[in-house]
Amino acid sequence: MDEDSFDRVTSDLICSEADLDDPETVPSITDDKDCQSSADKASSFGGGGSDSMIALPSLSDGKFALMVQEEKNYMPKDDYLERLRTGDLDMSVRRQALDWILKAHAHYGFGELAFYLAMNYLDRFLSVFELPGGKGWAVQLLAVACLSLGVKMVEVEVPLIVDLQVGDPKFVFEAKTIRRMELLVLSNLKWKMNPCTPYSFIDYFLRKIIFNAPADHDDDDQQPKPPPDGGLIGKAVKLILCTIKGIDFLEFKPSEIAAAVAILVAGETTQAVDIEKALSCFIQIEKEKVIKCHDLLQDMRLMMKVAGSSSGSSNGSVPQSPIGVLEAASYLSYKSDERTVGSCPNSSNNSPDTKKKKIDTTSSPSSSSFANNSQKS
Repeated sequence: MDEDSFDRVTSDLICSEADLDDPETVPSITDDKDCQSSADKASSFGGGGSDSMIALPSLSDGKFALMVQEEKNYMPKDDYLERLRTGDLDMSVRRQALDWILKAHAHYGFGELAFYLAMNYLDRFLSVFELPGGKGWAVQLLAVACLSLGVKMVEVEVPLIVDLQVGDPKFVFEAKTIRRMELLVLSNLKWKMNPCTPYSFIDYFLRKIIFNAPADHDDDDQQPKPPPDGGLIGKAVKLILCTIKGIDFLEFKPSEIAAAVAILVAGETTQAVDIEKALSCFIQIEKEKVIKCHDLLQDMRLMMKVAGSSSGSSNGSVPQSPIGVLEAASYLSYKSDERTVGSCPNSSNNSPDTKKKKIDTTSSPSSSSFANNSQKS
């Protein structure tokens, strides 16, 4: 989509400043009827390096089957990964946005689910909407909007929208500008903001592997099995987080990632898991995709352990904090563009002069909607 189209669409979504400041005139993003269960929305993840405290949804086979059918509606377009790999889409845009989101996420100690949602929104948006080239402020504004939406969905304590802009960003935006970008994201995602995530399925798959039974039996004569050990859940949560940094796991559905993670962590912490036997317990998923995802996870886990050992870690284990997990995951190098940890987009561009000036947007007929963006000179 060209620059004029970007400005035109953005202009169509603009509300008056009074409307944007009035919560009664802005639709609630929680009104969306989608596949995420209320238990998943209430999940609590320990941020800032604390132990994960998770209340994961318990699914019957019937509920699981329905969620698997719905999850495809909350994924990027089918050609998104291929366009990133071929260069049709600029991978640096995703990396730049991810690096800032990661920095802000670590600063506030948000939970893993908030980070996952922010990246889900980002990838889905980029798969359907092409940002204008040569405008770094558009990437930064999109990153802020996606994180803001993700945080609002799951965090109990939400900072002011302008306060999300931490890490000495190159561009700083007013609250009304960020809200307008949020509306652009919401519109392009059709207000589908509660996607099924791997966290939605991990409890179900672990129970299947360990007990060969779903969390809630459809048969009323049988009693539900106890939840998996907290250590298993914690390992699974951190491993799922590792899949976000690169692009290769975009190939898989959340249920496929969860199934592969469950097989891997169950095999590492309990008795050896027969993959074929475990897969025979799963319904409604492509077993070949789960095996491929499992192989990628094994390679990633090995690379992370090697990286941990080379950095002086005593056991080469996966780091305990979300920021540590993602930094370690960056050592995985399936693609040359994903081999190094990207620095903060403006880390080498900042000048001592902190004076701010208005961005020149005179080339766009409707660019007044972003006239309040500020750039550090």
